[in-house]
Amino acid sequence: MRRRLARPLSETGFPDEQVIDELVWDTDGGIMGSTSGRFFGWVIGGTLPVALAADWLTSTWDQNAASNLTAPAEAVVEEVCGDWLKELLGLPPSASFALVTGCQLAHTTALAAARHKLLRDRGWDVERQGLAGAPPVAIFTTESRHESILRSARLLGMGTDAVEYVEADNEGRMNVAKLEAAIQTHGDNPAVVCLQAGDLNAGIFDPFARACAVTQAANAWTHVDGAFGLWAATSERYRSLLAGVEAADSWATDGHKWLNLPFDCGFVFTAHPAAHRASFSQETSYSIPQEALRNQKDWNPEWSRRARGFATYATIRALGRSGIAAIVERCCAHTQRLVRGIGSLKGTEVMAEPVINQALVRFLATDGNHDHATEDVIRRIQAKGVAWFGGATWRGNRVMRISVCNWITSEDDIDAALTSVAEALAEYHAQT
Repeated sequence: MRRRLARPLSETGFPDEQVIDELVWDTDGGIMGSTSGRFFGWVIGGTLPVALAADWLTSTWDQNAASNLTAPAEAVVEEVCGDWLKELLGLPPSASFALVTGCQLAHTTALAAARHKLLRDRGWDVERQGLAGAPPVAIFTTESRHESILRSARLLGMGTDAVEYVEADNEGRMNVAKLEAAIQTHGDNPAVVCLQAGDLNAGIFDPFARACAVTQAANAWTHVDGAFGLWAATSERYRSLLAGVEAADSWATDGHKWLNLPFDCGFVFTAHPAAHRASFSQETSYSIPQEALRNQKDWNPEWSRRARGFATYATIRALGRSGIAAIVERCCAHTQRLVRGIGSLKGTEVMAEPVINQALVRFLATDGNHDHATEDVIRRIQAKGVAWFGGATWRGNRVMRISVCNWITSEDDIDAALTSVAEALAEYHAQT
């Protein structure tokens, strides 16, 4: 692809049609089939047709969604989406919100608000004074946290040394007694507790009600990483997993996962609108928006930005709560079927049963080198091109992650995937 694409820079250019045709040909073999109904490697949904159509309109309208003056319709759409999302996810109606690029920026936005409030409560204006000399902020989480939490700590200047890991229970959930002891050891210094609503590997949900009670007593900030798990709130079957989540201080989730939007859309909410706005609002002499109205740039890390509200609005309106719940429940059912089917094959071991749409299996070797066997079988599955699963390290073992997040995945896709896995495993045993 590099040989095809890395042409010399043109002085005069080429016809539009030729450029597009050659772009399609030259990228052949380099487009990941992650929108397929048989892609189970990462927590990635597919794009719903209504979302794609709204995204085309977004590009055609080409609005700068910085403020209510630069994109009036988008400003209203984002307000509506904010209300709808809080209702769908069971979050406080009074919470502030922002539409950002994805869960990485959602974490960063929430932790910026946390940093502001925790330090302001201790007499420190971090936006004016910076972090040099400020009370150190500790971040408590478990080993199962997503790496994006660490990236946010780096981006915000708190550093990864600020992250302290709290022991989990046998199910992988944060041990609340250990959390309370860790916070007490930290004394009166500012602290953030990051909880999981569906961790990346096993789909574990932390005990929100008990953890939030501990953090509130310590005047700490609770942030919930609900990149996909927050959407369980739309389902009567899985909503109980989120009991107590509304007591947190901030929440983050993605649009490209269970809402099945195009990439470049995530959502963040905070229970402290003043701290959220103070972290990002900055007036300019050339920007004269309608001050009585909400301005997106006051709540976002970005100023000039894509109008990502249109696709969100269209998708939520097309699906409704029941439509989103149906996707969630269908994906969970597909995951359970994949785990049962793969787990029934000789030479496999289920490492983590699905709580929702995430599970882990590994493949066993007669010589005991199960990590090598697992990697070998994964490569064979990927080479067949029928289904795509990826590997991960979990509790010191190499495993194959099973993740179903696409609205389009069907029973036929599950049948084909199970057949392909069985064939790959049989080939491995035949050659070893």
